[in-house]
Amino acid sequence: MRDGKSSVGLRSLDIVLAYTFLRIIVGINYYNHGFTRIDSIPNFIQAMVERFQGTYVPEILVTINAALVPPVELVVGLLITLGWFTRAALIACFCLMFVLMYGVTLLQEWDIASSQLIYNLVLFILLAGLGYNQISVDRWLKRRRGPEQLVQTQEPELPSRLQFARLPIIGSRWRDRQRGH
Repeated sequence: MRDGKSSVGLRSLDIVLAYTFLRIIVGINYYNHGFTRIDSIPNFIQAMVERFQGTYVPEILVTINAALVPPVELVVGLLITLGWFTRAALIACFCLMFVLMYGVTLLQEWDIASSQLIYNLVLFILLAGLGYNQISVDRWLKRRRGPEQLVQTQEPELPSRLQFARLPIIGSRWRDRQRGH
């Protein structure tokens, strides 16, 4: 990065700010999903059990999952909003989304599945761009521990041709082409 610009011409500070705002918005979304359901978990469980009655999923699994969804949403939402244990919180969100996506596709609720795909894309952006998580509790704690604990974050780089050449499938074809086979 020269002159504070990334390889795509964006200013590094702008990327950090955009990442931070996106992270906070996603965190608030998850937090409020959990917060609005946390005091009515029995009602949420009952509603989920009724929705899944015509499926092969045992009622006990629906009950367990429905009981866990609001507290998980609440906790990961708070962590993502603050940028605290951000990587773990984002991975937990992906795990939650695996369960939710399985459920809505089993129910064939394709409109909800579509919106969940958008959630997953945003989670992907946040996890893949974790190097831009500069305005966060995670970063503050690393700075507080001292410079030896502070990992300098760099702009993520795209894999080079050489790295692709090492992949078993792509690599053999590329090497064969280079050798003239």
